[in-house]
Amino acid sequence: MIDNLDYPVQLLQPDGARVCRTEYDRLIADLGPTEYISLYRDMVISRRIDTAAVALQRQGEIGLWAPLLGQEAAQVGSARALKPDDFAFVSYREHAVAYCRGVPPEVLTHMWRGCSHSAWDPNQFNVTNPAIVVGSQGLHATGYALGAHLDGAEIATIAYFGDGATSQGDIAEALGFAASFRAGVVFFCQNNQWAISEPVSLQSRTPISHRADGYGIPSFRVDGNDVLAVLAVTRAALAHAREGSGPTFIEAITCRMGPHTTSDDPSRYRSDTDMAEWRRRDPITRMRAFLERRGILDETADAEISTAAEDVAARLRHATLETPDPPPSTLFEHVYTGPHPLIEHEREQHREYLASFDDQEAMS
Repeated sequence: MIDNLDYPVQLLQPDGARVCRTEYDRLIADLGPTEYISLYRDMVISRRIDTAAVALQRQGEIGLWAPLLGQEAAQVGSARALKPDDFAFVSYREHAVAYCRGVPPEVLTHMWRGCSHSAWDPNQFNVTNPAIVVGSQGLHATGYALGAHLDGAEIATIAYFGDGATSQGDIAEALGFAASFRAGVVFFCQNNQWAISEPVSLQSRTPISHRADGYGIPSFRVDGNDVLAVLAVTRAALAHAREGSGPTFIEAITCRMGPHTTSDDPSRYRSDTDMAEWRRRDPITRMRAFLERRGILDETADAEISTAAEDVAARLRHATLETPDPPPSTLFEHVYTGPHPLIEHEREQHREYLASFDDQEAMS
């Protein structure tokens, strides 16, 4: 399955022209106008979620946000390849993956506002909460995949991470473990060109997908701004996992067109000229051009998508502003799946600490 590592899989050119490649065309042969519109719709809404959250952070309503601008095709294409029983392990930037898995937009900012340790029940949507520790989710996904295999479950897991995480030991260990035990996990690397301020060229002298070769893991290199190509190769990798054939590595070549997080200033380490070529490859513009070439996107559909995106953004904003501050005692909830004596001891200490302020007021 090692395929075109030097020439990424591409089914849509930047101007929206369709590239015919039989081996990948068959993987998306079920798509028609309705599905094409749906993919475009999810990308437009995901970008609107992102811009709404960035605005909330700039206004001081959330503490931090990791923008996904430019990575909509990589996330929507791969997430839409998942089946309901599959499980996604994400990092901190996969807001579009969460949206595609059915997580309500209203809860996407909860963790970033500091209202909770997490935002949703992972078992409800089969997608984890944002993982801040870089690369840790690769190990979690591998363990989950192996456990599912031992349980006889015919599912796949997928681990999302960036190019920077491939320099972390956690990802190396996950690749080694998954290869040794043929765990049904798809390692989905979004090569967005930058590990905060370090360019990918400094991290790796060869394409990142070549790293999978050393573990004996088959790999794909795909145009990450081409939603159809991403959907096709992810479907192939997930099928490989479900049939018990072990892990696959996907390198989706894309670009983080915004900052690493809202605390980052990318103008300090890259120029606007660097971004000009990537803006020409914008994943949403590309899919829109494809739809227009085929006469699929009419004014009615375009207006409906715009309205839906604005509605989602409004819901996200309203829910964020209306989310109440939690009681301090919730700090001790959801640490373990059940009661734990250490947590109960710390909870009681914290309760006594807070009560001491009431005593001081009574004495004054």
